[in-house]
Amino acid sequence: MLTETEGRNAVKLARKTIEAFLSEERFPDPEELDFELSQVFGEKRGVFVTLTENGLLRGCIGHPFPDSTLEEAIMDSAISAAVNDPRFPSVEEDELKDIIVEVTILTPPEKINASPKELPKLIEIGRHGLIVKQGYCQGLLLPQVAPENNMDSIDFLSNTCLKAGLAPDAWLKGAEVSCFEGQIFKEKEPYGEVFEEKFSDQ
Repeated sequence: MLTETEGRNAVKLARKTIEAFLSEERFPDPEELDFELSQVFGEKRGVFVTLTENGLLRGCIGHPFPDSTLEEAIMDSAISAAVNDPRFPSVEEDELKDIIVEVTILTPPEKINASPKELPKLIEIGRHGLIVKQGYCQGLLLPQVAPENNMDSIDFLSNTCLKAGLAPDAWLKGAEVSCFEGQIFKEKEPYGEVFEEKFSDQ
């Protein structure tokens, strides 16, 4: 688990990276950061960066698996969320004043070994994110997606299947389902105070 300070710095790093890339197509220099990255940023972690503008999704991309250091994964995901999300046009530099930056640190995904009918009982809304995989198709939804959209566990499974490009009932028909947890840090407003958002306590 990251501390509040580490979470705040994770969001700051994401925003600074987007600013540097949109203005000069580069990563931020260490001397530009007004904070120090602790040891945890050198550990391999999965992470997603989510951008929202006026309450609407503006970009969300990440590393589902711990394949890079947290620092590298945040910077790569931040740039990808801003300019490489195929669902949206690239973020423009003057949009940043209206965009809220959110960083979700992931635990390693674990396959749920249960019969399809048992799956909904094992998914805790607000705590678990899901990955559904079948053949070459794979889809992921972060833990915050279900409570933000008033989904129950069956809705959540079905929507993760749809995200993978599969039929909504693929989870009942042999698709592999994995779960993970996420620690969510986000700005209260663009460039504003960063807080840890917790849905599982609600």
